[in-house]
Amino acid sequence: MSNSLREGLRRYFSPEQLDRLRAARVGLAGAGGLGSNAALMLARCGIEDMLLVDDDVVEASNLNRQQYWPRHLGRPKVEALAELLRELNPDMRVEVQRLRLCPANLPDILPGRPIWVEALDDAEAKTMLVEYALLNGHMVASASGMGGYGGPAMQKRRLGRMTLVGDFSTDILASPPLAPRVTEAAALLADAVLEFVLGANGQSQ
Repeated sequence: MSNSLREGLRRYFSPEQLDRLRAARVGLAGAGGLGSNAALMLARCGIEDMLLVDDDVVEASNLNRQQYWPRHLGRPKVEALAELLRELNPDMRVEVQRLRLCPANLPDILPGRPIWVEALDDAEAKTMLVEYALLNGHMVASASGMGGYGGPAMQKRRLGRMTLVGDFSTDILASPPLAPRVTEAAALLADAVLEFVLGANGQSQ
């Protein structure tokens, strides 16, 4: 079977860029609104090697913003997302870990992926992942603030090996997570990963 996605990407990327994208090894911590959307955007841009980490299952309340369909209800998010990624690109190499990240398992999981997308809901877990990843030399894209509608403009800030995206003020506990702003933040996360892999404005690092 021909890989239509890979063939189509030749229109937008040089052979060298496509090689860099295919060789990149990206981990996504969280497969919800941020993680599921970012994962598919990265796959559409030529990333072919991903590790998905999440312990949750798809619920009806997820369908308003996450890349799942009613047929996925009750299934582990990492399994449903891996299925969608392989449907889009049969050459995808997707590893799934259905678990909740904690200090005990981080040393076993994080080293395998030089680049991480932090897409977790829990503030303590977010801090744990980001701090551990940065201390161990990983590149990290993390999000903060994306609730409600309207509101402050989304931004992207590069801080050394970390890129932080979001409006940096909205709390989803006070403002509901809705598709437009969650997807916007996920797009910025995916864009940050492309910068890690290809360099700013597509210039190799």
